[in-house]
Amino acid sequence: MINKLRHHWNVSSRREFFTRAGSGLAGVALASMLAEDGYGATIGPPTLDPLAAKKPHHPPTAKSVIFLFMEGGPSHVDLFDPKPLLAKLDGKPIPDSIGKPAQTSRGTGNNTLMASRRAWKQHGESGMWVSDWYPNTAEHVDEMTIIRSCWADGLNHVGSVCQMNTGSILAGRPSMGAWVTYGLGTANRNLPTFVVLSDGRDPLGGVANWNSGFLPALYQGTRFRSGDTPILDLKPPAGVGDQQQRNTLGLLEKLNQIWGKDKSDDTELDARVRSYELAYQMQSAAADAVDLNRESEATRKMYGIDDPDTSVFGTNCLMARRLVERGVRFVELYAGAGSAWDAHNDLEGNHTRNCKLSDKPIAGLLADLKSRGMLKDTLVVWGGEFGRTPFNELSTGRDHNPWGFTMWMAGGGAKRGQYLGATDDIGLRAVEQPVHVHDIHATILWMLGLDHLQLTFMHNGRAERPTVLAGEVVKGIFS
Repeated sequence: MINKLRHHWNVSSRREFFTRAGSGLAGVALASMLAEDGYGATIGPPTLDPLAAKKPHHPPTAKSVIFLFMEGGPSHVDLFDPKPLLAKLDGKPIPDSIGKPAQTSRGTGNNTLMASRRAWKQHGESGMWVSDWYPNTAEHVDEMTIIRSCWADGLNHVGSVCQMNTGSILAGRPSMGAWVTYGLGTANRNLPTFVVLSDGRDPLGGVANWNSGFLPALYQGTRFRSGDTPILDLKPPAGVGDQQQRNTLGLLEKLNQIWGKDKSDDTELDARVRSYELAYQMQSAAADAVDLNRESEATRKMYGIDDPDTSVFGTNCLMARRLVERGVRFVELYAGAGSAWDAHNDLEGNHTRNCKLSDKPIAGLLADLKSRGMLKDTLVVWGGEFGRTPFNELSTGRDHNPWGFTMWMAGGGAKRGQYLGATDDIGLRAVEQPVHVHDIHATILWMLGLDHLQLTFMHNGRAERPTVLAGEVVKGIFS
């Protein structure tokens, strides 16, 4: 009902307000699109759209992030953090000078030390050490900051995978990709802002790892599946034309307006409406983004797509490059989803297999990004939820180690060819420049132009932020 003041309407719900103010979600989307093209001043504030692009807090060094998640806990003392003392003390107890951990996931703190069986070599102009398990990745160490002093809070996989994604070992908080989407909005109107790619299985903890938590549901990640159809049910059925789809979306919008009158706080409904709209927009854009047949044979071979051992993760790495090339801000790739790197027994067999699956695709991604001039503003992060102990478990494996492990960053402003931090002489604990998961998150956000202290969301009367109550930007990574 129109009030006597013609510029004012009485509305009964938030959804009705947005419908009148911007002709529904389509009008809001139109305002955002026109704003992106420089015509926003004549349409009204594009901020009506919660996914509209937003200004960063400060000039970013990276436009996008590709997070290579080695799920299960890769062994830092067998990959990037050689410990000669382990070879000398092989089969002996932990020295008193270092001290045993108070508790381990499997009660292995009294077990004897186990030397690495790998061959180590220095690589690149920086001379950084990498074992023979990652020979292709080792060719790119001059692009990396290798952080050898990471630490986390969880002893077991589900909580630790959750913390590496959300900052907490308890499920329910927003994932890092969701915070990025909330803080920066979308950079591509036809693709999701936050995409998750798995190599076949579900990560432990499932969708909680890319959920939006207490943020509105529209900020959650979009799962792309492996195979020929990464996005299910995207292609319309035969005989369904563009006009019919538009009519369907229009009907859904009208029904949602009616349903939403008493559900003003139902962010799931908003997210569902957005998903239908995005799916419509993605029918052409997404098909192009995931069509790897457009890539040259040389490029596909560089990622290992021609090899059955590396084809799955190689495909995901190439898809990640294509996605960030098209404006996707945050892409998370799982290698060994379902905790495949968890080597409590037969470390040699486990890591030989998982390194083979991931080494060539990672090297291909770094080489491809660099050759296209994209590495300078694409931050590539490698790591798992924790590392592995220097002492043995079941004689041939290693237990979980959250007290000291390795991650690395390349591109996106990360300083080239440097180490940051260190573990003790056997690789058990971070002892020099310890970097907590919260610090990693704060640093990633900073490189994207977001200050983790300013990126807040009111929830239950409290201004929540991505790093909970801790975290500092590790400026040594990019200075």
